[in-house]
Amino acid sequence: MKLTIRLRREKKLNRSMPVDLIVFALLACSGAFMGIPFVFMISTALKPLDEMFLFPPTFIVRTPTLDNFYDLFLIFANSWVPLSRYLFNTFFVSFLGTAGHVILASMAAYPLAKLKIPGRNFLFTLVVLSLMFASQVTSIPNYLTISWMGLLNTYWALIFPAFATSLGLFLMKQFMEQIPDSLLEAAKIDGASEYRIFWQIVMPIVRPAWLTLIIFSFKGLWGTGSGSQGASYIYSEQLKTMDYAFSQILSGGFVRSGPMAAAALIMMTVPIAIFIFTQSNVIQTMSTSGMKD
Repeated sequence: MKLTIRLRREKKLNRSMPVDLIVFALLACSGAFMGIPFVFMISTALKPLDEMFLFPPTFIVRTPTLDNFYDLFLIFANSWVPLSRYLFNTFFVSFLGTAGHVILASMAAYPLAKLKIPGRNFLFTLVVLSLMFASQVTSIPNYLTISWMGLLNTYWALIFPAFATSLGLFLMKQFMEQIPDSLLEAAKIDGASEYRIFWQIVMPIVRPAWLTLIIFSFKGLWGTGSGSQGASYIYSEQLKTMDYAFSQILSGGFVRSGPMAAAALIMMTVPIAIFIFTQSNVIQTMSTSGMKD
């Protein structure tokens, strides 16, 4: 007890107020700099059309208006497929794709991290190498695979490729390696099966990791991931996602710049909201915290 109090006192004495103020100022400047694109996007979405093409351009909107959002919903109100259908498609694909990716990546990472299986180092090396390939490289093999499975023009053409993303397996495996083997061995001595150890011991411990993975996976499916693949795998307009629908607005030319800015802000709001609710777990994961021997 005395040692703990002494260590806390020494730690408190080592802290310097000027250094803390400098660190706070640097972090505040960095945060403000990174928030500039978000502020600019909000300002652009509230600009009238004539103010968007001013030269030199203005960073802050002078006469804010909601006409861009009104025009956006008016466009979808007169379209053949309603906005609610695109919204449902996006949420359905993003939710199932994210849930399946987190579960499969975690189940595949557990034996690579904690079970003595032959060739696990070779398998993990293949996973790491797969992270080096751009999506354009694997687009043709993915298309051939989806076509062979008969999943073209279905939701599963977007969901199944999300299950096999290598990033989730890499992240979960690296985090599970920090769990002490003695904890798992004690559970086995008590009669727990591998499935029970995985679901009731391992998954609660690596909760920050799979919450971080949820953000990465959901963001990819909600935004550019689902939109770019939707044009290749899905042909029915009723099955396409919000990102693809919003991209069609841009084809209307400069007159659609206002609704496109409003659409970009809407598409960015949901991933940011998810990050705000889970940011503490993301920070914990990035600092590679966890239990160690």
